[in-house]
Amino acid sequence: MRALFLVNFVLCVLLPFSATAQTTKSHGIAIHGEPGYPADFTHFKYVNPDAPKGGEIRIASEGTFDSFNPYIIKGVPGPGFTPESLLVASADEAASEYGLIAESLEWPEDRSWVIFTMRPEARWHDGVPITVDDVIFSWETIRNDAGPYVKNFFAILEKAEKVGDNQVKFTSGEPGNKEFPIRAGSLPIIAKHYWKDRDFSKTTLEPPLGSGPYKITDFEAGRYVVQERVKDYWGKDLPVNKGQDNFDKIKTTYYPDSDIIKLAIKSGEIDYRNERSSSAWAQDYDVPAITKGWLKKESIPHKRPQGIQGFFLNTRRDIFKNPKVREAIGYFYDFEWSNKNLSYGLLTRTTNYFGNSELSSTGLPTGRELEILEKYRGKVPDNLFTETFHVPTSDGSGWPRHNYRKAFELLAEAGWVVKDLKLVNEKTGEQMSIEMLISSKGMERTILPFVTTLNRFGIDTSIRLVDRSQYTNRIRDFDFDITIIKLSTSISPGTEQRGFWTSKLADKKGSGNFSGIKDPVVDELVEAIANVDNREELVATVRALDRVLLWGFYVIPQFHTEDDRVLYWDKYSRPKITPWRGTSTSYWWFDSDKEAALMESMAKNELRQANDAIETDETPVAESPKNDEPFFDPLIVDTFLNNFEKLGLNPETLKEFFTFQIFVDPDAFFKKDNWRPYALGISLLIIGRWLIRRRRRNRGQI
Repeated sequence: MRALFLVNFVLCVLLPFSATAQTTKSHGIAIHGEPGYPADFTHFKYVNPDAPKGGEIRIASEGTFDSFNPYIIKGVPGPGFTPESLLVASADEAASEYGLIAESLEWPEDRSWVIFTMRPEARWHDGVPITVDDVIFSWETIRNDAGPYVKNFFAILEKAEKVGDNQVKFTSGEPGNKEFPIRAGSLPIIAKHYWKDRDFSKTTLEPPLGSGPYKITDFEAGRYVVQERVKDYWGKDLPVNKGQDNFDKIKTTYYPDSDIIKLAIKSGEIDYRNERSSSAWAQDYDVPAITKGWLKKESIPHKRPQGIQGFFLNTRRDIFKNPKVREAIGYFYDFEWSNKNLSYGLLTRTTNYFGNSELSSTGLPTGRELEILEKYRGKVPDNLFTETFHVPTSDGSGWPRHNYRKAFELLAEAGWVVKDLKLVNEKTGEQMSIEMLISSKGMERTILPFVTTLNRFGIDTSIRLVDRSQYTNRIRDFDFDITIIKLSTSISPGTEQRGFWTSKLADKKGSGNFSGIKDPVVDELVEAIANVDNREELVATVRALDRVLLWGFYVIPQFHTEDDRVLYWDKYSRPKITPWRGTSTSYWWFDSDKEAALMESMAKNELRQANDAIETDETPVAESPKNDEPFFDPLIVDTFLNNFEKLGLNPETLKEFFTFQIFVDPDAFFKKDNWRPYALGISLLIIGRWLIRRRRRNRGQI
């Protein structure tokens, strides 16, 4: 009996205490290791905590918008609806997050659950407190009504429950997943009392209720959105917000294409632009505003991973099911020629899916990466173990014969041959046909040499330029052959990789698996990434995934830049420290002293130009003798006008008519900006043509 009592005591008392002792409660969390900022930190290192609030910044966006909900697959979302989350990331750490709506969090060693303690001062813009019920409602709404990619991103959240007045507990669907608490902390929190009577799955142009530093105060669908800083924002003094969100107003104006945006920044219609076109950066901004120092043009280095930008080949299409065809198409893309002739050599070729980071695979697989890949030998190309992967390169001359020769060898192996200068399927005789889907004229310029080359070698290739709304819908429906997509990546990839590469989402419309990849090896590697225990294992596994994707030839890599190329009018300042993720206008502020200096400089320039114009006007110019007498007898004019007066017409009014000014005021008639000579000329031309036609008609009758 005593033994039974002892067992019960251990199970009921000691074990719970033991479990509690193994939990961690903190102000922040990192996926691997400890967060870099201590509990008493006052602000992030890369911001200016004393940055003044005020001013306006006007930015541009290309295309259009017809909704304010970015979490569904319908519509083209505009800016303004950015719900806050329980945690927020720092920009100078790989994967650490700190309390925003939550003041602290607690989790066990295996990270199978996490409890967030919410800040009592957190408020919606209408003054209603943010509650645990809002958090649970947000989880249920995202799980039921969000788009496929968003659903997948938060699919690891298996359960949400209220465990206290200001505490919410999330349970993981994958115990042991290191990323789980951060994924739960990044859930967008929406207001239950606002959305409970609205359909979250539908587009909306009613600005939704938020809780952040800005709210939408004005907009016109497809044209502009104005956001104003919330002066009584509940979280303005939090360490994670200090020195950020400094502008009183942010106006986003939409333009149909990038050429107009370039004109807008040069004319001062907008204040800030991040220029992504290297050719534009090199040649389109040689304007007085820059030479005078009014419009700043700066390259700001960063160290963030580049992910991949490239031509995504849709393997759902029959022509791209064969990897040899996908590989062959890549040999027709001459990056070196395009970079030299179109981009002034300013671009860096992308060669990996996780470029510009330690996550990129290089050389041949070795060490732990090789151990991971060995179990897939026979399921992946043998070349993966024996050859270093290289994207096709050229000398930039425009005629890489060795690349073209290799392309046709691969195409022949895949059953495609040249007949009558056309590349056709040797079994069906059907010509290979490809449509490249794009949404911007800038892209058209970039890909035109590639398209020309494909056509030259018998592949019927066309460019389909569509508006932003149609492009968005076609991408969501995977209705394309080839399109250009940029996928950013984190320095610590995790469960979000499922949305890009896994078989489960290959045919799920609206997902991020644009190429339609269905490879069990890729699926397993993605799952391994989501469940690694340490940084070293993560790096090795991501490199293995990178290598398998490269040898699958799903994407033809394009290029990237290693800096942020920005243009802005000289009335803003930014912190001295730039985080490795790069600069952001969230850290910038309006500088009234700079604006005053800018206005003064521009005013002096205008005055100088005016003085120059006056000096030019005062320069003696030889003038032709002026005859004060009118060149037409005024008596004749008066007689002519009197006859109209007899008909009840006002002669003074007629004097103003263009045909009579030549008689009464010839000097005014022949002034530079007078429209009347042109009208008179057109009238005489019409009368002359009428007379000629009448004369010809009379001759014909004779």
